[in-house]
Amino acid sequence: MNLATWLIPAGVIVVLVILLGFVFAKQYRKVGPNEALIISGRKKTITQPDGTRRKVGYRIRLGGGTFIRPFVEKADVLPMDIIPLVIRTPEVLTRGGVPILADATAQVKIDSSEAAIHIAAEQFLGQGKDGIRDVAVPVLEGRTREVIGTMTVEEIYRGRAEFNEKVTEAVRADFARMGLVLLSFALREFSDTQGYIEALSKPVISAAKREAAIAEAESQKESIIKSSQARKEGEVARLQAEALIAKAQWDNEVKKSESLTTVNSKKAQADFSYELERFRLGQELKKEESKVKMIEKEQAIKIEELEILRRERELEANVLKPSDARKYQIKAEAEAEEYRLQAEARGKAEASRLEGQAEAGRIKEKGFAEAEAMAKRAEAMSRFNEAAILEMYMKVLPEVVRGVSEPLSKIDKIVLVNSDKDLGTGKLTAQVAQVLSQIPDIVQALTGADIKTFLKNKLSPEEKPAK
Repeated sequence: MNLATWLIPAGVIVVLVILLGFVFAKQYRKVGPNEALIISGRKKTITQPDGTRRKVGYRIRLGGGTFIRPFVEKADVLPMDIIPLVIRTPEVLTRGGVPILADATAQVKIDSSEAAIHIAAEQFLGQGKDGIRDVAVPVLEGRTREVIGTMTVEEIYRGRAEFNEKVTEAVRADFARMGLVLLSFALREFSDTQGYIEALSKPVISAAKREAAIAEAESQKESIIKSSQARKEGEVARLQAEALIAKAQWDNEVKKSESLTTVNSKKAQADFSYELERFRLGQELKKEESKVKMIEKEQAIKIEELEILRRERELEANVLKPSDARKYQIKAEAEAEEYRLQAEARGKAEASRLEGQAEAGRIKEKGFAEAEAMAKRAEAMSRFNEAAILEMYMKVLPEVVRGVSEPLSKIDKIVLVNSDKDLGTGKLTAQVAQVLSQIPDIVQALTGADIKTFLKNKLSPEEKPAK
């Protein structure tokens, strides 16, 4: 058989085992110690408290767990924990005919005996705590009213424990028939709407207050008498005690003074001895410190000498030897550079000498030309008459005028303040014209040439024939 033939049955078996485990885990039910598991679906014979036997269609599991057969049995949970009840009765007539209202609390649960669980399962299964409470409260309320009717207000007021026992005894049989048990019952309070309880308590309260006031007065009188006596005895005792205390304090001060004197003397001796010993130890400590410092200095000197020796060797290895080699290298490079510079200098000197000779020839020729030009200019100037000189000045006058007016062209903005009606620009041109009119006088002062006369003579011959 091949491997696939074995794997298929093995897989089927594993799946079946898993399914069976899942079903078993799902069908296994567990409950806590305060719960009862009721498994119904199969017949079972039980023995009742009176000895008779009967068949029921369920079984009980109190706490723990059990397996529930699938498709055959089903499980329900019956709560076994305590259920608190609150009992409030309407107005109920007591044996004396006084209507009262009662307020009580109680705690019930399903009895833990097997017979009680069977009874409770048949009556309360599936109803939960609320179902049990709905049944137990009316029963307990009715029995409470029944007991109230058998007692007077005074008996209930003075005998609450007896009242609680009667109610507990009255409901025991009723609860037993339902599988329940009353754990406790307590009458918290009761009251009436007619003021009977208040009126019943007033004489007692008044008598109690009166007796309390009398007792308080008697007590205060005895207290005052006893306190006065005690105060007198206490004052005497206080004075005696103060006298004894003063004597004891005096004796104590004397002893303290004597003891203090002795202590101060011993302390002074101890302090002096301590200072001497401290000074001696200080001197010895200084001596030892000096020795230690001396040793440290000697060690430091030795270390410094070794460090100097190491540095010298390091300098020799790292600086001197490389520097010697570098020195020879630099010396050789310097000699080569010196030879190169000397050769370049000789070449440059020869070139400069030749260039200087050529420049000197050019300068000499230029000087001869400028001297000849100046001589010719001087000769021409000596031949100039006044008219030629004035003509030269006339050619230069436009440049002078341009120089005078050039600063005005550099101004971006001119603000003119004028109180007259004329425009300020007219004054500006008049001032420029005034400056220009002074130029002939300046030229005459500097050179002696009279431009005005020259112009007048030049213009006069042409004007006479016209007349």
